[in-house]
Amino acid sequence: MKTSTPSDGVTPRYPDSRDILEKLRFLPEEGQIWLGEQRMLLMQLQTMATFRHEIIRTLGLKRAKSFFLRLGYHSGLKDAELARAVRGQEMSIEDGFLTGPQLHSLRGLVKVIPLALEIDPRQGHFYGEFEWQDSYEVAISEQLDSSLDEPVCWMQLGYACAYSSQFLGQEIQYREVECRGRGDERCRIIGRPAAEWEDHGAFAEHFREDPLIDELYELQSRIAYLEDDIARHKGDEHYRPIGKVPAFLGALDLIDRAARSEVPILLLGETGTGKEIMAHRAHQQSGRAEGPFVAVNCAAIPPDLIESELFGVEKGAYTGAVQSRAGRFERAHGGTLFLDELAELSPRAQASLLRVLQEKRIERVGGQHSYAIDVRIVAATHGDLMERVQDGRFRADLFYRLNAYPVTIPPLRDRRDDIRLLAEHFLARFECHYHVKTLGFTDQAMALLRAHAWPGNIRELQNIIERGVILAGDSNSIDEQALFGQHPGQKPGQTLSESGHIGQATETECGDALVSLCDRVLEAGVSLEVLETALLEKAYRESGKNVSAAARRLGMSRAALDYRLKKGGML
Repeated sequence: MKTSTPSDGVTPRYPDSRDILEKLRFLPEEGQIWLGEQRMLLMQLQTMATFRHEIIRTLGLKRAKSFFLRLGYHSGLKDAELARAVRGQEMSIEDGFLTGPQLHSLRGLVKVIPLALEIDPRQGHFYGEFEWQDSYEVAISEQLDSSLDEPVCWMQLGYACAYSSQFLGQEIQYREVECRGRGDERCRIIGRPAAEWEDHGAFAEHFREDPLIDELYELQSRIAYLEDDIARHKGDEHYRPIGKVPAFLGALDLIDRAARSEVPILLLGETGTGKEIMAHRAHQQSGRAEGPFVAVNCAAIPPDLIESELFGVEKGAYTGAVQSRAGRFERAHGGTLFLDELAELSPRAQASLLRVLQEKRIERVGGQHSYAIDVRIVAATHGDLMERVQDGRFRADLFYRLNAYPVTIPPLRDRRDDIRLLAEHFLARFECHYHVKTLGFTDQAMALLRAHAWPGNIRELQNIIERGVILAGDSNSIDEQALFGQHPGQKPGQTLSESGHIGQATETECGDALVSLCDRVLEAGVSLEVLETALLEKAYRESGKNVSAAARRLGMSRAALDYRLKKGGML
């Protein structure tokens, strides 16, 4: 069975479209348009032009083409269902097939002119040739003024492939052999069974999802490795352990002694004490220094993904695994793998990790083959692993294998003499990063840094110094307000008593002095406005007309003092 072709001088004709138009319903009161059981949209051509432009800019031309081919493909699948429902039992297969081109024209996407159509389901034969007139994708391309060397009717091509394949029950592929979007006189497509096209396999790849997230993740991992490699070879100060107190030097000595061996190192210490810096130190002092250093924060990865991140995943292992991906163990081959927040590993991941440590081989998720790996393990945790072992939350056999060489990193509050060294180190780094040169820390600021409890340890110190550099800016000192956000309130110092002797001013005495001052102001009949003006003027004058210095003396922000001085006519 086949329809007429150009060879017999008769072109295929469309069946009457009234049965399709009867399925079209406009419901403006509900804000809906329906074609059969499918909800439709009316959208401006300019909107689609903008959308296409954004997709091309975001994904690049190759990915954008595949995206729009898939978009049209999904539309074609739905229309094939509608065509069979409307005409599947009432018309010949050829007339029923022409429902798709009619629907395409009805939506205002393109006027489809059938040039030739041959269908023989029993023999699996198909040949279709159509001309596209006034293609909306050509109009979009002209609006974007983007001349391409290839056809531009991507969405319509995807539609034709899906519609024909779904309607006929066999894979049909089309090629746009002529396209006005690339300078041809017309748009013309030819469709055949997929196997009849030499490049059918490569063309079919366009219709498989290719999410960017896996590629971006791989690129991020490579960048992280390259940054580590550059830092290692250039001696980047970022990974240099800093400190001189005995507790810290003792931990550093233990790291250096174990570095040349292959024993797993377990770093113990609170969050923010610099365990990753020490892991880098172990790697840099080892025979694996030329190999990769790969860090994994086990707490930052969802439990159901941790195995695929550590051991890799094979294509098709689960929904969304569209390509095989190496895990962190494979990336660390020949180097060091740092497992941070080890205590957060799920029980299943713990069992898999133990097997890898015993057998020195890994198996990707969904894979059938194992791979030999050569990796040195450095692990870290801020929790009490022994307590977790006793509670049954951490495998005892894994704990004893990793606990062969424990090293405890002291918290910052036990390293008071290192605070100045660390603060100066971070100051130099952030001055370079923000392209400023401060006047350093005030004495009061440094005293407060040394007195602070540091619950966040070195990470907290780093963040506070960054804040101080940002707020102080160029050619200014970093004071306590820039670091901590407010004046913390100074302890009472030495003062003169009424008898003229030096003594310690208690908080009660300071309070009494304030009450006495208030009494004298009230007795003199000085108004609040006059008192405020006099106080502001005195602080401003005695600070050498430096607004910032005066604001610090008054315990207020520079902006607030600036406003009051201008309001009072003093500035």
